[in-house]
Amino acid sequence: MVMAHPRKLVALGDSGIFGWGDPLEGGWCERLRRHWMELPGGPVLYNLGVRGDGLERLAARLKAEVGCRGELRRQQPQGILLGVGLNDTARVGRANGRPQLDGEGFLFGLQQLLHQAKAIAPVHVIGLTPVDEAAMPYAGVLWYRLDDIRRYEGLLEEACLEADVPFLPLLEGLLADPDWPQWLAGDGLHFNSEGHRQVYRRVSSWPALLAWADLVPLAGLTPMG
Repeated sequence: MVMAHPRKLVALGDSGIFGWGDPLEGGWCERLRRHWMELPGGPVLYNLGVRGDGLERLAARLKAEVGCRGELRRQQPQGILLGVGLNDTARVGRANGRPQLDGEGFLFGLQQLLHQAKAIAPVHVIGLTPVDEAAMPYAGVLWYRLDDIRRYEGLLEEACLEADVPFLPLLEGLLADPDWPQWLAGDGLHFNSEGHRQVYRRVSSWPALLAWADLVPLAGLTPMG
């Protein structure tokens, strides 16, 4: 059944949400927005990704960003999608430096964020993407490492399980494809157009998100590439 007023999904996160690195299609989130726009009753997707955002900066803007995207009077968005954590893993100054947010602080902050977000609308969380360690340091000062990214994605999954929030792991599935290094831009951190397409394929067919969008009967359709 087509809703009189389509559901609104607010996507909050870092450059992965924003679509940086994909000059062709604007990133996986933009691909999803356009795909949903073509469907009867498809949700409206607001891309609120900010380059460089970590957990603390995202938490600081959560309420205000989501609260002003209702469109209709006294209406809140019906869903929140979070994609954050990669920047928190970065080690500052040297390869064995301290991460921008240590694991304990990340887990605690994430638990608080999920509690706050769930009070606003149903929440979905996606995992992290791989990096090319040989290309580090990023911007001459930040070291991203696969073992750190794997650990923080585990913390994401732990917090989501505890909060009963749907979680879509990405890292291991992406690394399982031998072509994954070709999906990275020259900086070794951001996905290029093909990388964003790979994420889009996974997110657009995620059963939990399709169920929220009431698009399960349409899941067999082939989404845009």
